[in-house]
Amino acid sequence: MEASSLVIRGNTLRVQKPSVFTSRTTVRPRTVCMTNRRNCFGLGVGPVTMEAELTRVGVRGIFGSSAKPRFIRVQASDGDIENVVANPMGKSSGTVLPYVGVACLGAILFGYHLGVVNGALEYLAKDLGIAENTALQGWIVSTLLAGATVGSFTGGTLADKFGRTRTFQLDAIPLTIGAFLCATAQSVQTMIIGRLLAGIGIGVTSAIVPLYISEISPTEIRGALGSINQLFICVGILAALVAGLPLAGNPLWWRTMFGIAAVPSILLALGMGFSPESPRWLFQQGKIAESEKAIETLYGKERVPVVMRDLTAGSQGSSEPEAGWFDLFSSRYWKVVSVGAALFLFQQLAGINAVVYYSTAVFRSAGIASDVAASALVGAANVFGTAVASSLMDKQGRKSLLMTSFGGMAASMLLLSVSFTWKALAPYAGTLAVLGTVLYVLSFSLGAGPVPGLLLPEIFASRIRAKAVALSFGMHWISNFAIGLFFLSVVNKFGISSVYLGFSAICVLAVLYIAGNVVETKGRSLEEIERALNPSI
Repeated sequence: MEASSLVIRGNTLRVQKPSVFTSRTTVRPRTVCMTNRRNCFGLGVGPVTMEAELTRVGVRGIFGSSAKPRFIRVQASDGDIENVVANPMGKSSGTVLPYVGVACLGAILFGYHLGVVNGALEYLAKDLGIAENTALQGWIVSTLLAGATVGSFTGGTLADKFGRTRTFQLDAIPLTIGAFLCATAQSVQTMIIGRLLAGIGIGVTSAIVPLYISEISPTEIRGALGSINQLFICVGILAALVAGLPLAGNPLWWRTMFGIAAVPSILLALGMGFSPESPRWLFQQGKIAESEKAIETLYGKERVPVVMRDLTAGSQGSSEPEAGWFDLFSSRYWKVVSVGAALFLFQQLAGINAVVYYSTAVFRSAGIASDVAASALVGAANVFGTAVASSLMDKQGRKSLLMTSFGGMAASMLLLSVSFTWKALAPYAGTLAVLGTVLYVLSFSLGAGPVPGLLLPEIFASRIRAKAVALSFGMHWISNFAIGLFFLSVVNKFGISSVYLGFSAICVLAVLYIAGNVVETKGRSLEEIERALNPSI
């Protein structure tokens, strides 16, 4: 059959065809230019239907536009005229933000449990009688991370089996119990058990918060919404640092600091009872009607056909079940899975959590009197930088932000190392310590912090997404655990200057790795990215 040609002028789309026109007429690949939008979209790599052509012309603008749905007139060569919806960019009658906000309660808990020990450690150590035992103090810090390692791997399996929202609700149990045990602990053993349970909880949330957000977010703002996860982690860290300010006047305040964490845990469980399940997970489970209902809630009824068409296209040619853990190491997936693991390994070995856990002690050693306040300043810098990153994520792209971020971290760590080494800078050591740390945290929050958790759910194929994200976060927590446990001992042996110099070198290696191995994903749907990276699927 001879191909029809498409020309759009103003609001009229003219179809030149041999004799008969239907919405399923087969056409050859071509470019359709929409002159009133001053751009063109290349359509197709092989024969596609007219229905698909019209759909794909409009798919770029389907989210986030305030324009009303636009009908265009389709005129065939025989004079027949039909009104069809082209570029359906109507304002959504659904909403995503409230459900992203509920999920981000998990991100707040992630950050809060990481940061709460920063100011509280000295006071709880005195209260529990371990002020002189740095080894037990290290275990109190690191037990959270050991639990998080277990939780991150568990989270992927639970999310695949029970769904994203139900996993959040199950996760609230160890989060709440862990916070209670830490707040009421009268012994080191109880404290460690509480930290372990809280760690399991934040390990699960660390994996499923970015997973859930990426799967419910519209393509055009997925970067901004995905980076909100990191923003709320920073908010949680800042909240923990600010919560430590009353400690100087009330040494037992540390118990209240740990107990506060139970409140967002309970709210998370309640909020997920009203939140829609991931449409992609429902679709993979064969629950088509429920998937359509979730899409309607999130994007509006008018968006259901297009989103379902995209999900269907992404699943065509593959009836494979969810992947097992060993599938992640197969030749088919390992290359992309290794990128996820490497990004989190670089993120942690670059030293961020050494700064989060021990900034108070480092500032004190540099002669800064208000060390807790200085740490709170670092937390504020983290929040500010992540807010800036959220606005840039869908404009600058993930890869460029990563490279800029690690480059800035390398320079900042070099500045810190030099400030502790050169005697000529000794009078300015305190100022340089704060300046270097703030610049480091700002650099981290622009890319190394928010991008990995956003990028990985984007690049992993749907059948491995939950487990691959869990594996990557497992790498995050294992390296995090090692840093939390051994950082002070390494500093005592080699000196803070040498440790910071090592962090700087790792950041440089990260820039080189990212340049050669990370792909850009901005402006592409999860299904488009999956088909591009896994053409056999």
